Amino acid sequence: MNRLLLVRHATTSSTRRACFPATTGARAVDGCEPLDRGGGQQATALRGMLPRADHCWTSHAARAQETARLAGFAPEPFGNLAECDFGRWAGALPTEVGDPGAVQAWYADPDGAPHGGEGFRDVRARAVRVLGRARDLGGTVVAFTHGGLVKAALCEALGLPSSALWRLDVAPASVSELHPAGDDWRVVRLNWEPGRLR
Repeated sequence: MNRLLLVRHATTSSTRRACFPATTGARAVDGCEPLDRGGGQQATALRGMLPRADHCWTSHAARAQETARLAGFAPEPFGNLAECDFGRWAGALPTEVGDPGAVQAWYADPDGAPHGGEGFRDVRARAVRVLGRARDLGGTVVAFTHGGLVKAALCEALGLPSSALWRLDVAPASVSELHPAGDDWRVVRLNWEPGRLR
């Protein structure tokens, strides 16, 4: 079977606070935030719940790599799995940005980059590369990544505009599964939380 499973990393303290990510995972950097205690439990609960991977990838972010390791995988780093670069807003809450108009402009047009980082179109371009690599390799690909990248891949697979990202939910430690279908992709599973702790 050819399939791509996109696994969002488990929680960090910043994820729980809904901060803009401080690091993207495009490259390894010092000080990249690890999972919090609950995130470690979420990631461990994934162990044995996902299929054996013919290929396994992760972004360079500590939170994605730790999720993969605790879930029982030894992934290859792949920078295209990175989260959006939020520029000046990195690490801040939306209410801490200091320019509410810029935040509202970004919500209205996520392809823009009023923060000086990337627009969602840049994340979508990386998602296209991830989808293309998975299609070329075939088999079961399990990729540990970030909410923005998962949403970008779903928008690409479904032919949705970038504004649709606000209508997609990608929970921490959730799995979205896509299968190639000719030149397109079919979304088989969305926001599945196999290891959810109740």
